[in-house]
Amino acid sequence: MSDDVDTLRQECLAALSAASNVRDWDAVRVGVLGKSGRLTELLKQLGRMDPEARKAAGVRLNKLRDELGKAIEARGREIETEALNARLAEERVDVSLPVGLTERGGVHPVSRAIEEITAIFGAMGFSVAEGPEIETDWHNFSALNTPAHHAARTDQDTFYLPPSPGGPNVERVLRTQTSGVQIRTMLGQKPPIRIIAPGRTYRADHDATHSPMFHQCEGLVIDREITLGHLKGCLIEFLRVFFGKPNLPVRFRASYFPFTEPSMEVDIGWSRATGEIGEGEDWLEVLGSGMVHPRVLANCGLDPSEWQGFAFGMGVERLAMLKNGIPDLRSFYESDVRWLRHYGVDPLAPAMLHEGF
Repeated sequence: MSDDVDTLRQECLAALSAASNVRDWDAVRVGVLGKSGRLTELLKQLGRMDPEARKAAGVRLNKLRDELGKAIEARGREIETEALNARLAEERVDVSLPVGLTERGGVHPVSRAIEEITAIFGAMGFSVAEGPEIETDWHNFSALNTPAHHAARTDQDTFYLPPSPGGPNVERVLRTQTSGVQIRTMLGQKPPIRIIAPGRTYRADHDATHSPMFHQCEGLVIDREITLGHLKGCLIEFLRVFFGKPNLPVRFRASYFPFTEPSMEVDIGWSRATGEIGEGEDWLEVLGSGMVHPRVLANCGLDPSEWQGFAFGMGVERLAMLKNGIPDLRSFYESDVRWLRHYGVDPLAPAMLHEGF
């Protein structure tokens, strides 16, 4: 037994010293301390010895087990350290080399237009309001004084949804406009109110200038003694800053919307021949507006004799198309990387356009 212990110690330490990787080290560990290892076999022989010999041999074997266990563990740490150092030396980066060029992504024109609209109206004191994209028929139509026979309420123009399972039998629609956000704001917030409501809207239409899903931004101001002059001043300033034309011609044409009275379409000057904004003698419609209808105020619990206001709405894609010279609305949603690279905007470019005026 004594010779076996000494031989095992010498051979194990020699094998550990020769081990140069984790695989060799693990083979030594298993060959010595494993279930069929040499030290384990020696320990099994203790049961066949007489008590006195077993006691002496047991002391030597336990001492050897502790010694070899510590040696194996220490060598394992050394091998891991050596492997890590070799890997670090191999993966070292030369920071003096020139950095390779990488393409930087751009902000989508729709996202950029919303940022710019929000920045401009934010400078005028407007806050951003949001609401659900699945609206009740009342919030989307009835509260806005839209009669039951109005064309916008037909199946050809509006996506109707079934009532909520287990809920009240309320007719639901994919919102056709973000005006429902205005209704919810007036119901939940006391005047004065000054908000814009950008977001996705849905209508059953699809061609070069229409999409089943598109973005709108609507605005609402409610206060005492609000007039058409406030509406005109607000929108003229917005359009001139958005298009970067301090002298942009803007005109207001009488129109009709169920939720405003009087109602006005807003046109900007442009050249039909060249497409240049602010040039030529032609006019281009860009948004709708008007004074909030007294019935809409009453539907939201506001006294029309005390509170007045104005509202407006614009298509975000339409403004982005005009500003960037984009001819087809459908290209906004085709995910063509070449198109995105061409019309995408530098993400580091500032959106606070009002600072330039």
